[in-house]
Amino acid sequence: MTLRRLPRPQTGFTLVEVLVALAIVAIALMAGSQATSALVVNATRQTDVMLGHVCAQNELVKARLSRQLPAFGDTQSVCEQAGRRYQVVTTVSPLPNPQFRRVDAQVYDERYPVIRVSTIVGRY
Repeated sequence: MTLRRLPRPQTGFTLVEVLVALAIVAIALMAGSQATSALVVNATRQTDVMLGHVCAQNELVKARLSRQLPAFGDTQSVCEQAGRRYQVVTTVSPLPNPQFRRVDAQVYDERYPVIRVSTIVGRY
């Protein structure tokens, strides 16, 4: 008498289950890469703002240390900090009291504005 073997139940995953798992992993990896990209952009922006602030403060301190009222108008200069080049536009404008002048330092990174810092300089 021959024993008949019963068919073994199929084990493993179906194609649909594998595709669903693959789609879930792909979505999770895409979300992770977008989050990482956002962190890199924010860190770069924070570095630019910090270095741009140093450049702007240098121009404002230069205006204060000159010991005279700065002339009205715009001046441009280049500031290099940590290997990066920034364009600094310094604008001197009048105030209602002629003994004081407003000095704005606007810092640009290639094309985009980074930071604007202002101060008031008075006659010594």
